Amino acid sequence: MRKVISIANQKGGVGKTTTAINLSATLATAEKKTLLIDCDAQGNASSGVGIDREKISEKNLYSALISKVPLRDVILPTCVPYLDAIAANQDLVGIEVEFISIQEREKQLKRLIRELDAQYDFIILDCPPSLGFLTLNALVASSSVIVPLQCEYFALEGLGQLMSTLKLVKTRLNPLLSLGGILLTMFDSRNLLSRRVSEDVRSHFGSSVFNTVIPRNVRLSESPSHGLPIIFYDIKSRGAVSYMELAQEVLNSKRI
Repeated sequence: MRKVISIANQKGGVGKTTTAINLSATLATAEKKTLLIDCDAQGNASSGVGIDREKISEKNLYSALISKVPLRDVILPTCVPYLDAIAANQDLVGIEVEFISIQEREKQLKRLIRELDAQYDFIILDCPPSLGFLTLNALVASSSVIVPLQCEYFALEGLGQLMSTLKLVKTRLNPLLSLGGILLTMFDSRNLLSRRVSEDVRSHFGSSVFNTVIPRNVRLSESPSHGLPIIFYDIKSRGAVSYMELAQEVLNSKRI
């Protein structure tokens, strides 16, 4: 059964795109056919898997949502075997205005995904850093959501708002949506605040928090500039090992 997972948090800089890229890549290396959909106008998930955003003017998510191009026709291969992607660019910036008069506009992405052939084991949606139209579309289309949470105070502060939004989406738009897990990111064991945030989140959310913790890691930060997921950039790095552990948790999880 195909699993559709949103990577979402309304706060920027918490590791959403890094998680979307590297979780997709590690699932693909486990020979799970995976599709990464970039829902963010910045297009960082697209470039992070080796796609040149300057060459996707006709093949991107905007074309599927606005120009009614079938989703299967905008799928692109990536540098990773078993991993395909649907890219995004700046065209997505104004999409909320363009969809304002469309009925059930929050269900457009779900409709497109339903039309795909059942060729993927996992579809990963990289959401923008807001709770706007594109994030709502992703949540409505998903079976579960993974929430990356930076181990800092302000990231923790916004978690309650996100949980309220997820509850609202589940109640009104997508009763099948589940919390796949909270992923602690940018963790520094030498930092007292990191440790306290980790303890607070685990105390409050219990088993909903992944055992895997993503550390602060220079190699993990460098890999997007080379258009490579971390396991292809430096498989021995702590970042690569962490994302391989996360992929194993996702594969074994009953919540996802």
